[in-house]
Amino acid sequence: MWVFRITQSPIPTVCEESALTHAIEWKLLRDSAADMIPRAYAPYSAFPVGASGLTDDGRIVVGCNVENVSYGLGICAEVGLVAAMVASGGGRLRAVSVCDATGSVLMPCGRCRQVLYEHGGGELLVDHRSGPTTLAALLPDAFGPDDLDAVR
Repeated sequence: MWVFRITQSPIPTVCEESALTHAIEWKLLRDSAADMIPRAYAPYSAFPVGASGLTDDGRIVVGCNVENVSYGLGICAEVGLVAAMVASGGGRLRAVSVCDATGSVLMPCGRCRQVLYEHGGGELLVDHRSGPTTLAALLPDAFGPDDLDAVR
């Protein structure tokens, strides 16, 4: 498991989205995601994916996809990232970047958007080819823990 610490102060939890977006070192996140490509296990699709995320306490956590011959058992890079975050102390995700073998930015699939929502909420910033966007924009009307609380 790889865990890095950013030397700057943690990202504030309350600020305007534009200010938050500029405070994030997107190149560092992209590079950290790309560094995971050689570690991916993708013998079936030949499509390695790397992911990195910035936590609320300034850590950068990373993950890569791990395929399985029983295709449904494989995990996406974003799920690996969340597992690494939880295993290294938990926290909340503030920003994520996902890339393919060429270093091009990828969008998380629907399943991964749901997993990321659990650990970052709608305000989580997701790297996008046209600039960072919120997870709420990518997963409108998301199902989350509040939905369960409403019926308990």
